[in-house]
Amino acid sequence: MKFSHLFFSNQPDVTWQLVRQMGVKYAIAKLAPELTGQLPPYDIDSLRTAQDTFAEHGLELIGLEGDQMDMHRIKLGLAGRDEDIDHYCQMLENMGQLHIRLLCYNFMVTGWHRTRLDQQERGGALVTAFDYEQAQQSPNPLGVTISAEQVFDNYHYFIERVMPVAEQAGVKMGLHPDDPPVSPLQGIGRAFTNATEIRRALAVSGSPSHGLTFCQGTYTTMQEDVAALVREWIPRIFFLHLRDVVGSPARFHETFHDNGPTDMVSRLALYQEIGYDGPVRSDHVPTMAGETNHRPGYGMYGNLFGIGYLKGIMEALAIDFT
Repeated sequence: MKFSHLFFSNQPDVTWQLVRQMGVKYAIAKLAPELTGQLPPYDIDSLRTAQDTFAEHGLELIGLEGDQMDMHRIKLGLAGRDEDIDHYCQMLENMGQLHIRLLCYNFMVTGWHRTRLDQQERGGALVTAFDYEQAQQSPNPLGVTISAEQVFDNYHYFIERVMPVAEQAGVKMGLHPDDPPVSPLQGIGRAFTNATEIRRALAVSGSPSHGLTFCQGTYTTMQEDVAALVREWIPRIFFLHLRDVVGSPARFHETFHDNGPTDMVSRLALYQEIGYDGPVRSDHVPTMAGETNHRPGYGMYGNLFGIGYLKGIMEALAIDFT
């Protein structure tokens, strides 16, 4: 397994050094222009500059994660989506040219959502939480409504056009499930909230570039049989996100990696047993004492704990994470 870390910028800061000090060698990045101040990765010079910057700081950029550009016209099926899909295809071609082989993407119209960002966990650490009834009282963020079936139709349209390009470029696209796995959310349908819907997504294309980002925490929130899904989908799992959650789809909160319902030792042993050898990262973590909560779920102190904890388990199981 390749231990990676998610970066929200192409500009080095102390987190880059801390990641290297933890022994992490691989970077996954969100390079959207609102984060970088530069063109999206459909501009090859922009992508190459980011790749070079990571390399200069001892990190190999192996993948991109999240919406790298405005995806609303694509996800909502609006006029202009073909132009946006052309840009997306150019990004895939650029990734292939630069040997960046992984793209973690989602088809959530409004992204991941929480109703609380400061729920207290162990020792007063802050975690994110979700309450469906509370969320439904909030206004529709886009002022439009769309059904889950319409979202799926737009996904089908998107995949039919981008997947041949991804395959030609040698880029693996891993679909992240909807988080939280509920629909509708504030009037917006969500198409990938359970295992049955994910199977439907996988059936859209049999391309070797069409697979999953297996977000363990989201499937735990769905209350699915996570171990069974891992065994079912292993040939199409391209990326692992590791975190833990307490609750149900309608009401849950996140936890430390060692303080939730998942037996992390057994789960990592399962990934080892089935032969998974792709990228893995410590997903959402608590905000801990001494740091701000400006990016809930992605505090560096929480990652120091999460990465260290997971690496310790992997070493005990003799899993190669170099």
